[in-house]
Amino acid sequence: MKIDYLILGGYQTNCYVLRKNDAVQDCLIIDPGLEAGELLEFLDEQKLKPVAVVLTHGHIDHIAGVSILRSRFPEIKVYIHKLDAEMLTEPKINLSAMTGSAFVTEAEDVSLKEPDIIDLAGVKLLVLHTPGHTPGGISLYSKQDDVVFVGDTLFADSIGRTDFPGGSMSQLLASVREKLFTLPEETQVYPGHGSATTIAAEKAHNPFF
Repeated sequence: MKIDYLILGGYQTNCYVLRKNDAVQDCLIIDPGLEAGELLEFLDEQKLKPVAVVLTHGHIDHIAGVSILRSRFPEIKVYIHKLDAEMLTEPKINLSAMTGSAFVTEAEDVSLKEPDIIDLAGVKLLVLHTPGHTPGGISLYSKQDDVVFVGDTLFADSIGRTDFPGGSMSQLLASVREKLFTLPEETQVYPGHGSATTIAAEKAHNPFF
């Protein structure tokens, strides 16, 4: 798997662009951030064709880029867990209403649940339901490539916030322990913000555990 990432918008959201290898144009985007202009420039420069956007959860700093991607690539499909799907169309729960600039977009094309498999653009990802930051938060695991994209569930030496509507500290801690810490220790962890880490490092050093 070829993994490129960009840090997008004022909230410094990690956006991941995945494809089978350097030779292919089809790609899969995870979390297009709050402002997707830089992402569009990257796709143009690399001559890439995004076939789908997978959202790890429904907060505004991860979903706002969906609108511009849909405008530029009308055939693109949007994937989100069924429990966060309402956040695409409801400014109060996607937190955009708090910013003074309410955001809505069209409903998802595909509702996800565990243990769905996303198999697109030469990339295969297992959907793990990891609630706590949001009710429908997901992580996306590739056993073949030893990587997991965790959204705002787990960070290097930290965890996601649980004080937003729908958040739950007990759920979040259980998600990490039961879904993420059971992955192989060498698994690379790609979070929604900040630097990458590994399962081994977080099991050894994360102060929340």
